[in-house]
Amino acid sequence: MKTKFFFYIFSLILISNCVGTSSKGVFGTGVSIALDPRTLGTQIDDSIMDKNLDTRLISMNSSYLLSINTKVLDGRIFITGKVDNPEEKLKITKLAWETKGVRSVRNDLKIKEEFSFTQSAKDILITAQLRSALIFNKTIKAVNYNIDTYKKNIYVYGIAQSSDERSAVINEAKQILDVKNVITSILLVEDLRIQKN
Repeated sequence: MKTKFFFYIFSLILISNCVGTSSKGVFGTGVSIALDPRTLGTQIDDSIMDKNLDTRLISMNSSYLLSINTKVLDGRIFITGKVDNPEEKLKITKLAWETKGVRSVRNDLKIKEEFSFTQSAKDILITAQLRSALIFNKTIKAVNYNIDTYKKNIYVYGIAQSSDERSAVINEAKQILDVKNVITSILLVEDLRIQKN
């Protein structure tokens, strides 16, 4: 019965994420399909890997649905969020490496601390400022980037058209007031396994 329930929930999530075009794109990677330099097949493979990993994380612990974010770009898995202890972080890293088709795993999970409304508000503001800066910078395709902020550390994931664009994104992030560190996982189009023609 429990297995059927998780199967139905997973099916609903998968179907709802494949309909329409939201700001996250049809396949939920945060990169617009029309502007994404990955082939449609690679985008679908990444989406399937992401949903597979999310489902296994939720079956391990249902609280991970809200506390952990995963992103897959070109077979590379990026994990952010918060867990209760270091053992959980290691288990999640192992689970990610067991995902079929994975090329690499970057685990940026943090160990939970007491909730601070002030800190959360600052993190949201930093994310919004960087998102706006990327949108208004004409040399950057802002839709190709995902941004997470935790304790004034900015995590940027995405695909840059060139090394100049990647440098511009990093420069914009470093200019945001109160930022401690900028941690990037920005792939270049030329680094992708398969590219659009």
